[in-house]
Order: sequence, then structure tokens, then C-alpha cells
Amino acid sequence: MARFVVIGSNSFSGSHFVDYLLERGEEVIGISRSPQPHAVFLPYTRHAQGFTFHQLDLNQDLDAILGVIEAAQSPFVVNFAAQSMVGESWAHPEHWFQTNVVATVKLHDRLRQLPFLERYVHISTPEVYGSCSGLVREDARFNPSTPYAVSRAAADLSLESFRANYGFPVVYTRAANVFGPGQQLYRIVPRAALCALIGETLELHGGGHSVRSFIHIRDVAEGTFLAATQGEPGSVYHLSTDRHVSIRQVVEAVLAELGADFDEVVEVVGDRPGKDAAYLLDASRAKRELGWEPKLSFEDGVRDVVQWMRTNLDAIRAQPRAYVHKP
Repeated sequence: MARFVVIGSNSFSGSHFVDYLLERGEEVIGISRSPQPHAVFLPYTRHAQGFTFHQLDLNQDLDAILGVIEAAQSPFVVNFAAQSMVGESWAHPEHWFQTNVVATVKLHDRLRQLPFLERYVHISTPEVYGSCSGLVREDARFNPSTPYAVSRAAADLSLESFRANYGFPVVYTRAANVFGPGQQLYRIVPRAALCALIGETLELHGGGHSVRSFIHIRDVAEGTFLAATQGEPGSVYHLSTDRHVSIRQVVEAVLAELGADFDEVVEVVGDRPGKDAAYLLDASRAKRELGWEPKLSFEDGVRDVVQWMRTNLDAIRAQPRAYVHKP
């Protein structure tokens, strides 16, 4: 029987977590509303067995999703599913609240009634903290500044009420900017690499002055596994490195790895509304309680993405590059 059910299994982070579990020899059930994308975006396709996929929508197929979980009697449910674009959430905020709050709370209300559930890992986001100075601790006050961030904060607060009232075994993870091979092509690291390789212009919002702490998806997958199997219910675990870089520095690193000229590839454009200047996470709890440490450097991660891009460029060029909104 599968110990793990992964909701949002063919998302970027979800697919790498599935790959991590399969590499460990786990049986995994994946659930996503989207059909399986091209294999170039699914690292777990390298495994011949151990994975079962169900195309089910959290907004439409909640009974079927619970049926899958109940049939498997899976003690660990890890949820990556969310409307996840920040800037785009201003256009149709109701869609973000429908998925990230209404449908998600309905899921939680059903999961809390499962006697075999040992831990539910809720993949949250640092966006709930808003723009911060210094290192952000897990008990920092929520200060969301976009519809996306508000919707995620609302679900987190609802989960806290479920934990307090029902003893719901929720564990939260919040990762800094995650990147790696197989990431969606509209994200900054693969987008910068692709623009340089095919001779297109990269638009850099606000000059790229926002500061982030980028982390390789493999390190996040390991931290997520440790949170699922060892995390204390009710605890928040930050998954972040101590390396802080601006978005501009990220682009510069990608272009340097490719031998491309910054001024020839990049065009600076206006910033997005509500974009946070910085959020830098204190990951000491994950290190202390889970024994977690990030292993891959920022430079190694950039090199990993560039190698993936070069190796699969023909296939990648044929894939959609823009974000496509699904209500």
C-alpha cells in the first residue's frame, strides 16, 4: 500500500517530491487536476514502477480524492496543490480564494476525519509574511500583500483552528524561492536560460532588486520528507539557505553560466503591484528538529538548470512558455 498521497503531484515541486520518494523505494499515489505534462517536466518518469496517477480536481472531485486516500489507507498526505501565481492573482482573486481557501478547507474537513492519517503536510508559502526585514522566524506575524498571499494565509489560519479543536496532525513547510530542472518556463531561472539560448529578450521587473534566498528543489524535497515523517504536528518548518541574492544577481548568474551578455538579453520593465521587497527565512528549526541541511549551492543549482535546458532544448522549445490560468 502507498504510504504517501501527493496532491499536486505533477506540479514542479510535487513532481520532484514524488521522484524523491520513488528513489527511496516508496509507493506513491499522485493526484493533480492537470493532465501529465511532457516528460521533460516530470523527473519521476525515470522510475519504471511505484507510482499511480489520478487526474482529479480539488474543486470538482473531492469525493473521488477522498476515495483514493481511504482506499490506500495512506498515513501521509502531502498537499502541493494551489493557485500559485502572485501577480496574476490580482486579475481574478476569486479564483485564488476558491481553490486556496474554499476547496482546500473542504479537503481539510474531510481529512481530519480519517483515523489512519498520521501527518498532513501543508505546503505553504513565505508570501504570507509579506515584505520583511531581517530573518523571518516561523512565528512571524502574517502580513500578506496580494490576493494570492491572503488566500494562502487564510488556509493556514483555518488549519490552525482545526489543529487546536480537532488535533488535526498538520505540519507546515514554507520554502524560499525554489528552482531546479523541470521548472515551469515562466519562472525566472529557466526563463533567463531559455531567452539566452534562443535569442529572445528577458523582461526584468523593477530591475530585479527584490532579494530572495533561492534553494534547489532537491533540498526542498528532502526537507518535505523529513517534515512528513518526523515533523511535530502544528510546527512550521522553513526550508531555506543562508545565501541571499537579488533577482538581478540570479539572472546574471544564469547568463554567466551560458556565456551570454546581460545587456543584450535583458530589458528592465516596471514592477508588479504588491511585490514584496524581501523575505528571508530562518531555517534553524528544520535544522535543529529534523536534522535537515541544504546540500546544493546556488551555483550548482544554476548549473543544473542550464544543463537540463541544454540537454532538452529541442523538447523544451516546443512546450508552452507562458503561464496559462485555470479557474
